[in-house]
Amino acid sequence: MPEEKREFVCINCPRGCEIATVLDGKSIVSLSGNVCKLGVKYVEDEIADPRRVVTSTVRVRGGNMPLAPVWTEHAIPKGMILRLADELRKVEIDAPVKCGDIVMTDVFGTGVNVLASGEVAVK
Repeated sequence: MPEEKREFVCINCPRGCEIATVLDGKSIVSLSGNVCKLGVKYVEDEIADPRRVVTSTVRVRGGNMPLAPVWTEHAIPKGMILRLADELRKVEIDAPVKCGDIVMTDVFGTGVNVLASGEVAVK
């Protein structure tokens, strides 16, 4: 397999290092541009199993606002993001909503819950 050059922007801190890599399959041949070791870990994780925290909203019945903000308490595999978005469109919860309320449990068997990240009072 020929070597492949790929660029990454590390999202582990606000610095956003632009990391240039040369890969041989899933092995890193060279890596440059990172300021700290978090950049190396970020690239390794992106190659092996890219994950993201998902933020969205769900509908609220009887609330002073129609939607409540939600997020995954931990990152989920990138390949599951659109599937989760589809499921969240179907969710409707009752007011009141408190920050930290569990909206969905164990998303697709990952062990990750979807939590409310804001509050919605009763109308």
